[in-house]
Amino acid sequence: MKSMMLRQVVGVSLVGVMAMMAGCAGKGETRYLDVRTPTAAAPSPEQEPVKIVIEPFEDRRDDRTRVGQRTHLWGGVTVFNVAGERPGEVIALALADRLKNRGWRGRPWKVQVGQSADAPDADIIISGQVSEFSATAKSRAFSTVINTSNKFSIQARNVIDSSTTIRSVEGAQRTTVFWFAEEDVQELLAATLKEGIDRFIADTMVKDRALRPAH
Repeated sequence: MKSMMLRQVVGVSLVGVMAMMAGCAGKGETRYLDVRTPTAAAPSPEQEPVKIVIEPFEDRRDDRTRVGQRTHLWGGVTVFNVAGERPGEVIALALADRLKNRGWRGRPWKVQVGQSADAPDADIIISGQVSEFSATAKSRAFSTVINTSNKFSIQARNVIDSSTTIRSVEGAQRTTVFWFAEEDVQELLAATLKEGIDRFIADTMVKDRALRPAH
């Protein structure tokens, strides 16, 4: 009798879980992700006396209508995109956030996002090209696999001598979750972007009002 009751309880639980999962079929809706990671300000309140302008990155992705999608177990998809639907601008803003709070040598820098023509007194002008910036989630029975990746190049033009420094950034991350939440995709894509920005900062330095390779 106890064995029969246990099987009934398990059966009812599984039916409930499957019904809940079935109710989560995709409807083609778009969800917007915020990938700008908050960065703690550096201890020193004084910014370095170097003015940096970051232009919105050029979007060269094959599909510029989205950054990815979730494929649901019971059919359909949910589309992912970034706020404003311009990953190139989002990446530029994320880089600016990082430099304003804790950039090279862990110090804050004077940074603005915009067109270089609007800042004739800039010392360093940073631009970039995005060839990949994606987040996908594939749901299966009792788990969802999330993949994120990015690939972009960053070019810094030094006004003082018209020299340039170019760096390529590429990264990918993957995780599997039991209970899926859209925040999981957002956090993983933000972490992937942060990792790339951190690598760029580690590979470069500012010397004599110009951006140079660190090695």
